[in-house]
Amino acid sequence: MERVLVTGGAGYIGSNACKALAQAGYEPVTFDNLTTGWADAVKFGPLVQGDLADRAALDTAFADYQPVAVMHFAALSQVGESMKDPGLYWRANVLGALNLIEASVAAGCLDFVFSSTCATYGDQDGVVLDENSPQMPINAYGSSKRAIEEMLIQFGASTGLRHVIFRYFNVAGADPDGEIGEQHEPETHLIPLMLDAIEGKRPELTIFGTDYDTPDGTCIRDYVHVTDLVDAHVLGLNWLKEGKPNRVFNLGTGQGFSVREVITQSGTITNKQVPYSEGDRRPGDAVRLVSGSTRAETELGWRPARSNMKDMVADAWRWHQAPPYAK
Repeated sequence: MERVLVTGGAGYIGSNACKALAQAGYEPVTFDNLTTGWADAVKFGPLVQGDLADRAALDTAFADYQPVAVMHFAALSQVGESMKDPGLYWRANVLGALNLIEASVAAGCLDFVFSSTCATYGDQDGVVLDENSPQMPINAYGSSKRAIEEMLIQFGASTGLRHVIFRYFNVAGADPDGEIGEQHEPETHLIPLMLDAIEGKRPELTIFGTDYDTPDGTCIRDYVHVTDLVDAHVLGLNWLKEGKPNRVFNLGTGQGFSVREVITQSGTITNKQVPYSEGDRRPGDAVRLVSGSTRAETELGWRPARSNMKDMVADAWRWHQAPPYAK
């Protein structure tokens, strides 16, 4: 059985990717420092507890498991935090990725699937964001991901490293089977925060900014179900195995929902009232981020089956009521 090294495989997206890889016939090997990930989420292959800052640990993992490819999810990803402490994001995300890329090349593991973000596009209100849109990140999180994309291009030119880069929009939902889901400490994502408020785990949801230039004054985002997202990553891995060229793909539905629309629809789906208050804008938040590209569908054959608000909220709600991962 071929192995794939999955950095951040104990996290929300990474653990779902491990399940998708296992279903596709691979053995996922999770490499995670468990700072934000959960050992309980590692269910589909071995766990190597290590940090991307530790090159020796990476070299050992490559030598022990001899993966045929890397899926790189591990990163700090909070926009607000990146605005307050950009150095933290440059050190953790960029230097960690550099160690990983160099270790991968040294081991002869030359197929690399990278989890990037639509935050590399910045705030381009009213512009259709496809893969050719200019990248103008407005926070250190987006800038760090953009830098890693550039590293992959340059290492590819000099070493033969091959890559697929996925720039994706807001990820939501949970494993429909209920095995794994979204759990962060602290939680910063809209839908789980909203479900916490519904259940009384927090007093209310805060809407950050109600004066944006949108129909209802709140930010608009494109939401993608996590299982659809990781299915694309497996297709991206197959793309590389088939010898196809380096490629960038947006992963979005082309449909945006405002914060107020998500609250309204979620209340209907859960049949619960969503308590909320209104607060100030957060630094670094874009007005509108919606994908305008269908490249992943036309070239990869990607079909996002569950990326509708009903399934995303219902799956997240089901997971949210289950016992959480152990601390």
